[in-house]
Amino acid sequence: MNCAECKEKACYEGKDCTEIAEDAKEAYKGDAEVLQSLRISARIESRYYMKKTRIEELILYAKGMGYKKLGVAFCIGLEEEAEVLCRILSQHFAVSSVCCKVCGVDKSYFGLERLHGDGGGEQEVEAMCNPIGQAMVLNKENTDLNVIMGLCIGHDTLFTKYSEAPVTTFAVKDRVLAHNPLGALYSGYYRKRIGEK
Repeated sequence: MNCAECKEKACYEGKDCTEIAEDAKEAYKGDAEVLQSLRISARIESRYYMKKTRIEELILYAKGMGYKKLGVAFCIGLEEEAEVLCRILSQHFAVSSVCCKVCGVDKSYFGLERLHGDGGGEQEVEAMCNPIGQAMVLNKENTDLNVIMGLCIGHDTLFTKYSEAPVTTFAVKDRVLAHNPLGALYSGYYRKRIGEK
């Protein structure tokens, strides 16, 4: 498959290039929660296309799914934004939040590279990001849906893998582009810099 290079996108008109359409349909029909998620997502797209922000869509989706408790796994670098997000979500749901540095495990425990170097002599603690710990905390909180807020690349993957609740992303980490990774794709200058023709 190489859909990104396809110029026709005939699937938009109903063409099946994959021979998996029937299997995919069965997967949706075989699980009531999955089918409900599909229905709620389609309803939001249909009714609010170009009208609602991501946070408004998140609230609509979680309400439509009947979720009562949301978890927010956030990067410490976005603590202010996480506080605002949680305050808004708390108007509609019970909310638990967990910072990436939860448990305060020092990077030296796993021999991880330190952001601030070795510093010589006695090293100060440099807590590692702990996405598995974040998932464990929210699993204990029995959240219905977990929201990622700016976790580092790879940490988001581990969090998603270990989360017992479904996971959605509110914001991704991109320190260079103010957490807007699409900016790199929109900039011809940047694409040229990384060798994209």
